[in-house]
Amino acid sequence: MNQQEIFLLKLGEVVLKGLNRRSFEDKLMSNVRRRLRHYGSFQVYIRQSTIYVEPQGDACDLEGAWGACKQVFGIAAVARAVPCEKTVEAIVETAKTYLRDAFAAARSFKVESRRADKTFRLNSIQISQAVGGDLAEAFPNVAVDVHNPDLTVFVEIREKAAYVHGASEPGAGGLPVGMGGHAVSLLSGGIDSPVSSWMMARRGVQLEMVHFVSPPYTSQQAQDKVLELARQLTAYCGRMLVHIVPFTEIQEEIRRSCPEEYFTLIMRRFMMRIAEAVAKKAGAKALVTGESLGQVASQTMMALGVTEDVTTMPVLRPLIGMDKVEIIRIARDIGTFDTSILPYEDCCTVFTPRHPATRPDLEAVRTAEAALDVEGLVAKALAGETWVRVKVTDEPKI
Repeated sequence: MNQQEIFLLKLGEVVLKGLNRRSFEDKLMSNVRRRLRHYGSFQVYIRQSTIYVEPQGDACDLEGAWGACKQVFGIAAVARAVPCEKTVEAIVETAKTYLRDAFAAARSFKVESRRADKTFRLNSIQISQAVGGDLAEAFPNVAVDVHNPDLTVFVEIREKAAYVHGASEPGAGGLPVGMGGHAVSLLSGGIDSPVSSWMMARRGVQLEMVHFVSPPYTSQQAQDKVLELARQLTAYCGRMLVHIVPFTEIQEEIRRSCPEEYFTLIMRRFMMRIAEAVAKKAGAKALVTGESLGQVASQTMMALGVTEDVTTMPVLRPLIGMDKVEIIRIARDIGTFDTSILPYEDCCTVFTPRHPATRPDLEAVRTAEAALDVEGLVAKALAGETWVRVKVTDEPKI
C-alpha cells in the first residue's frame, strides 16, 4: 500500500443543486468525516465537485475507510489515487509504480485525462498522448487499445496536484442524509422494511425507527434481530433511535372484540396512529413503510387506503411498485437479507386471520374498530415506549 494513497469521492446529484448546493456539500463532508472517524485521522475537503480524503499518518485503516466511503449517500463514484507533481514525467513515474501490478495483469491499456486546472500547458488529449506513449515504452508487453482496454489509467490535473488512479468504483449515490427531512420508519424485522428505510435514507432522509413487540408472543431474539437490522442500516443512514413500543394488549383486544377478517387492518391502523405520535414527538414530518402493492392482503389498494385513513402525515412507500425479487436483490446488496430471514416471529405474524379482507370497506372497518377504546390503548402503548440508540460501532446483536 502506497503511503501517499488518497481517496477521491466524486459528487453525484449534488452537483445539480443551485443556490443551496453549498449546504448539501457541507452536509456531505460532515457525513464523510463522521463515518471516517472510526478509522483514524483523515483530512477531508472539497474542490471542483470532488471530495478529497487524505490519511494523516500511518495508523489509518485505509481498507475500513474505503468501505465506509462507498456507503455514504451523495457520493456517485470513489477512486483510490496517488497525487504527484503536475508534470508528465512525474505522472508517468507515479503510474509505473502505483499501477505496476495492474499493468502486469493487463494485456492492453489506455490513458484518460481530465484537465481541471486550465493553466496546465497541455490539454486533455495531449496529456493522454504523452503519458500513454511513455507508459507504452515502459510496459512493451501491454498493447495500447483505446476502445476496449483491460486497464484504463486515469490522470486528473487539478488545482493542488496531478492524480493518478485506476478505475473508479460506484458510490452509494443519492443525496446526503439529513438534507431530505426527518421521518420515522416502521421496522418490522422482515425483508421489506430495512430496504424501504435504506431507500429513503438514500434520498437524504434522516430516520428514526419504530418497532412493535408483543411479548410473550414475540421473543427477545426477535427484538434483537430488529436492533441488528438497525445497526446494519447505520452504515448508510448514520446513528439512529429505535423506538420500541409494546403491542400485546392492543392485539389481544382486537382479537377479543373485532371480526377476524379485519384483524390485520385494524392492527396496522393502530401501528400508524402510534408511529405518527412518535414522529410528532420527534419532530419528524413523514412515516415510511415497506408496503408493496398487492404483496399481501393488507397491501391491496383499498387496504392501504383503510390503513392510511388514521394518519395526517405523508406516508412514504418507496417499495410500492417493486417486485419481491427486486426487493430481495437490494436486501442482499446492502447486507440485511440474511438477518431478515432469521426465523424469529414478529408481531405482524401474531393472530393472523385465516381469510383476511382484501377489498375492505372503510366504514365497516371503522364500525368494527369502534368496539375498542382506541385512544386509551394508544396512550397506554406510548406510555410503555422505550428506545435504543444504535450506532455502526455497536456489537452485533445476533
